[in-house]
Order: sequence, then C-alpha cells, then structure tokens
Amino acid sequence: MKADFNIEMDRTDEHMLRYASFISSRVQEAKLKPFDPSGVAKVVEYGSWLAGDQKKLSTRFMDIGDMASEASYWATADNSSAVVNAGHVDRAVEHKRFRSNMIEAKTQELIDRDIVMIKTEGEVVGQINALSIISLGDYYFGRPSRITGKVHLGKRGVVDIEREISMSGPSHSKGVLILANYLAGMYATDKPLSMSASITFEQSYEGVDGDSASSTELYTILSALSGLPIKQNMAVTGSVNQHGEIQPIGGVNRKIEGFFDVCKARGLTGEQGVLIPVQNLDNLMLKNEVLEAVAAAQFHIYPVRTIDEGIAILTGVEAGTRAEDGAFPEGTVHYLANEKLKEMAERLKVYEFGAAYTAGEAASGKEAAEAFGID
Repeated sequence: MKADFNIEMDRTDEHMLRYASFISSRVQEAKLKPFDPSGVAKVVEYGSWLAGDQKKLSTRFMDIGDMASEASYWATADNSSAVVNAGHVDRAVEHKRFRSNMIEAKTQELIDRDIVMIKTEGEVVGQINALSIISLGDYYFGRPSRITGKVHLGKRGVVDIEREISMSGPSHSKGVLILANYLAGMYATDKPLSMSASITFEQSYEGVDGDSASSTELYTILSALSGLPIKQNMAVTGSVNQHGEIQPIGGVNRKIEGFFDVCKARGLTGEQGVLIPVQNLDNLMLKNEVLEAVAAAQFHIYPVRTIDEGIAILTGVEAGTRAEDGAFPEGTVHYLANEKLKEMAERLKVYEFGAAYTAGEAASGKEAAEAFGID
C-alpha cells in the first residue's frame, strides 16, 4: 500500500499540546529530567524552525526526541537545575549545529580572510551581495555570494556567463531569461534594446541553479545601466517575474543567518541588512542572536514586493513610475537607465550607418542616412 507521510503539520493549539504530550512521554520513557514551560515552548519553537515556517510544526519526531534528550543532558550538566528550561534547549541546538558546521566555519574563515571576496560596506556600481544555500545532506547553511554585471553596446541582451559555460541549471537560466524580458518590457517599447550585458556569480566553481537570485541579478543590471551604486552592506534574495514582482524563495532563514554571520564577524554597524520577498515573512524562524540584533536596530530585514521597492532601498534613489506620456520622472532609477539605453540605441544606429556606408551597401551617404533615420 502506498502512503504519504507529511513532514509538517499546522501549528495549532491542539498540535502544540500534543507536542507537550510527546515531550512528557519522551521524558518518562528515556528517564529524562522534566521540562518546565519555557523548555517545552522552546522545543515547540524548534519544531517550527525545523519546518521553516512560523505556522507549521515538524513531524520529524525522532529529531524532536533527540533534541529533548540532549537538552536533558545539558540540564544534568548544570548542577543547579532540577528541570530542563529554554536555556538548556538553546544550548542543545547550538551544540547540534556545531557538530555539523565544519564546512560552514571554513567558508566563513575564507570570507573573513578576504579570500572569498564579499563587501559589507561602501557602494559599488554593478555589484551586489546575493544569498545562496550550500547543502551537505542533512545540514545546510547560507552563504553570501558576489554578483557583478557589466553593460556595453550590442544586441545580445543579457548574457549569463554561467550558462555560457554550462554551469547554470535550467531554473537559473529561466530566471535570467525572465529578467531579460522584464528589461525589454520596461524600456524597449519605443526603441530597440540596443544593449549587451553580462552577469556572473564571482568565485563560484560548483555551478548555479534555482531562480532565487534573479531579482538580485536584475538589480545589478539596473545599477550598471543607471550608473547608481548599490549599497554593499545589503544582501538580497528573491526571484522576479516579468512584471517586476518579487516572488518567494526557499531557505530564507539560513540565507539571512549566513549574511548576518559575515556582518557580525566584521562588526555590526546598524546599517547592514537583507532584502527578502514579503511572502517569506511567515517563514522567519531565526536564531536568537539575529532576533536580538534586529530588535536593537543593529541589523535589518526589509520585506519587498517589487523591483521598484528593492532598487530604491539598495540605491537610495526612487525607482520612478512611468507617466501617461511614457516618460519617467527625472533623476529616478528608471529615468537614468532609460536615458542610457536611448544613448546606446543612437550610438549603435550611428555605428551601423557608418559600417553600411563604408561597405558600400548604400548607393550614397544620403540614402544610407535616410535608411537609418539619421540627419
């Protein structure tokens, strides 16, 4: 008989009571120390952390039972405690992570030594911090990656360097094609998109897949087109659709914690933060030190709905809304990007005219100029 077992359930009052009953049964069967209310509450919170959702609880009861046993051990090691409290559960979670995070620690060391180059201060045109996930089977963690973009004259559109060398999976390639069509829909309604642009994950050698960086890549192109620098104390995750709407992604907690760890190692300034899709707010189950830093305004989490909201946060300049006559407000991100594309279209037109005239493809210079609409 085929049967599907769900690995999560709704976080209702009834299910939380059953969690408490399970912990009580575990205490009796394994002869553990009893849990006080704070300890039970922390185990329930751990269940939501495993599920990656504030409104869900994990049904991986073997993992929940193991956590209860380890928390009881730390309560025993604490000679002054007769019961398991929230602090003992936190300590068990911390040590469980420590036993599995050797690769994460080595990655953090490479970033700290600037071998893997990640900027967390200043501003740079065409460069941004993306958030990605490294999976090691039963353990995974977030790692910031640097994405860069360059724009030049041409007609190739957006070139994904990873795709060019077969290091891009289909989902990532789809995300790049979507952002390219967003650019065409935004700027190529009154002129051809006379642009070649390249984007890449710097210092990435294991391949890239998933579309969770597509909004990040789009911000990079908008920065390169407008000439506006992006704040390097920010990191971004979220996919984008052709309408410029930000879409939810997976692994949001590990991604946030990965960038937070880098910022913490270099010193929190109160300016660092991450941009996440607004739909992922219910998925936030962050470790205590991140919550404390956010509460103290030392680290920030910005939920965004659209590309326009995100680019305004990253550059400090309004995105700009197209008026009825098709123009963008002067000085906005879209205005600057559109003006750059107009200039590139004109330059390409002049170049093609010159090439055609030189090659003798037009009967006279006047006919060639008329053909290309040049006075």
